Amino acid sequence: MKLYHTSSVVIRDPDIYRGRKNADFGQGFYLTPDLDFARRWAFADAVINAYELDESGLLLQRLERDEQWYRYIFQNRRSCDEWNADVVIGPIANDTIFDTLGIITSGFLDPSEALQLLMIGPEYVQVAVKTEKAVSQLRWTGSERIKRFDEKQLKEEQREYQRQFAEAMSRM
Repeated sequence: MKLYHTSSVVIRDPDIYRGRKNADFGQGFYLTPDLDFARRWAFADAVINAYELDESGLLLQRLERDEQWYRYIFQNRRSCDEWNADVVIGPIANDTIFDTLGIITSGFLDPSEALQLLMIGPEYVQVAVKTEKAVSQLRWTGSERIKRFDEKQLKEEQREYQRQFAEAMSRM
């Protein structure tokens, strides 16, 4: 599997313990199979690191945008990762503009409404490498220094996401 990770530096040897414990799929090294999406994370003078993951012998957990995915992310955002997968693959929770998962703790949304909100917008895939075994099967293949992604396009996508989010909230 070809994967990409955007950073400020070349990362030949990923560290699964460096990231946040309360990320979507728990602590791990996050990548994407989508080079275009990796470019979207680029900031001024960013580096896109490329890797190949040998999946043989690894316990993979694949998720879709559904209730299981939602429950797993909700638990991980509370730093309660209960799975023993080497690698978790699935959609990113599109709640960076509005903290959908945080809103449900206020009692404003119930879990089914939160899931509806998380389904808004494009679906981008993330891959979390979570164990040393998986890291040992992740091979760095090179890197590319790039300029920032087109900010106008990102802002337009954010405006459309905000519009869809507001429309969905008005129906709740």
